[in-house]
Amino acid sequence: MYSKVAFFDIDGTLFRSSLLIELVEELIRAEIFPTGAEEVYQEAYGRWLNREGAYEEYIQAVIAAYMQHIRGVFYGDVADISRVVVATHGKRIYRYTEQLIQRLKKEGYYIVAISQSPKTVLDGFCAGYGFDKVYGRIYEIGPQDLFTGVVVDEHLIQNKANIVRRVVEQQGLSLAGSVGVGDTEGDISLFELVEQPICFNPNKTLYEHAKRMDWKVVVERKDVIYEL
Repeated sequence: MYSKVAFFDIDGTLFRSSLLIELVEELIRAEIFPTGAEEVYQEAYGRWLNREGAYEEYIQAVIAAYMQHIRGVFYGDVADISRVVVATHGKRIYRYTEQLIQRLKKEGYYIVAISQSPKTVLDGFCAGYGFDKVYGRIYEIGPQDLFTGVVVDEHLIQNKANIVRRVVEQQGLSLAGSVGVGDTEGDISLFELVEQPICFNPNKTLYEHAKRMDWKVVVERKDVIYEL
């Protein structure tokens, strides 16, 4: 019987990259997405590499590329490529968050993953790390198992606070002792609800907000883990 709950962002928090980015790149290599699909986010990627643009802008551009090209794609092709992504990149994780999940599981926590990555690839990645529930972007599938380009319940996944409330209500849990782990300002709505916010490898916007709120900040760099 679970009594406590913990919420984990995935991309950049447990996974040392973005499942969405790896999925899109693999879909392009497999020629399921056209080669020109990368042009949608290439400029934003270059700005981020040069420290001239925000990572969030880059991710939003990748989401735009996925949305633009997923319509009419066969679900089975995306499922196959998702398995390739997980097999290739699934062990590229941060030690701190992996160990934290293991510890919380032993303490009886209900562990929830929340990500903006497509749930098709997210489910495969999360399967090996002990999550009890996984929330990701669900893309509608129409006739002949082809994606329609519509995101199901987008209002829910856009605001992590909505997911926190849903999990607590549906599972009959309490937020007493609750834990939340994330790395960008998109996780602030989550941190505002849990008792123990952990800002892990935060970007500048989240770091500055965390210091004002006196939230815990943890950084993992190479083989060193430390608090700021």
